[in-house]
Amino acid sequence: MNTKRKELIVSAISNGTVIDHIPADKVFQVIRILDLEESEKEIYFGTNLVSKKYGRKGIIKISEKYFKPSETDKIALVAPTATLIEIRDYEVTRKTTVNIPDSIERIAKCFNPNCITNKEQVPTKFKVIKIDGEIKLACHYCEKNTSQNNMVFN
Repeated sequence: MNTKRKELIVSAISNGTVIDHIPADKVFQVIRILDLEESEKEIYFGTNLVSKKYGRKGIIKISEKYFKPSETDKIALVAPTATLIEIRDYEVTRKTTVNIPDSIERIAKCFNPNCITNKEQVPTKFKVIKIDGEIKLACHYCEKNTSQNNMVFN
């Protein structure tokens, strides 16, 4: 009889948010863009976890944290398949998939060093372009496109 343990049990969070269905190769980028390295709250994360739907996925659990729209926009741009699960008193109170916005302001930087947003105090503004599963940002001012892999967030 094989009694080897096949699962690792991670503590449930009492209050906070679970970001599930993150592409496995984007987990650390999501942690970085949300400044979670600086958080003093409990954070659990896993990457390259088995997923029936995606093959491999990542997950992040953050205690005592609920995300603002600007933060969920960042998640959507990096991990468009992500699901946000809000937990209150150990119960799921809300579960949503992220929505890729049509446009964003102030949350990303233009990669063009000559863009006015990089030379003067002009807030960034982008149109979000979705082509064949790829997301790009088109700068409102210089019209340069930033690919998903080159996005830098404020």
